[in-house]
Amino acid sequence: MIDFENGSLFKLKVTDDPGFRDEVQPLLADGEEVALTFEGVRDFVAFTNKRVIAVNVQGVTGRKKDYTSLPYNKIQAYSIETDGLMDNDGELDLWFSGLGRVRFEFKENVDLPAIAKHIANSTL
Repeated sequence: MIDFENGSLFKLKVTDDPGFRDEVQPLLADGEEVALTFEGVRDFVAFTNKRVIAVNVQGVTGRKKDYTSLPYNKIQAYSIETDGLMDNDGELDLWFSGLGRVRFEFKENVDLPAIAKHIANSTL
């Protein structure tokens, strides 16, 4: 499983790279669709209508990948911290039953209220 305590692992920015959608497509359940995708240096995260899929690219070649599925129906609470004047990064914290807190850090210009709305629409 991905080490979510390592914040540098998930310093994310918005991406529309269709390769990320193609990468998680075989993992999707019937009726599941990718809504949002974000990329880090090598890793990426896909928010679907049912869960968050975090992909940790490993090894020198990047062929080995760790896929972590975080279903929305296990979210107990969530929190966003938007960027500010001196702090250009934002954070999304999700608390999952049986797992605890998972933090995603975002680079500037990510619409965190839109992500929170997506999660609310999927969990409430």
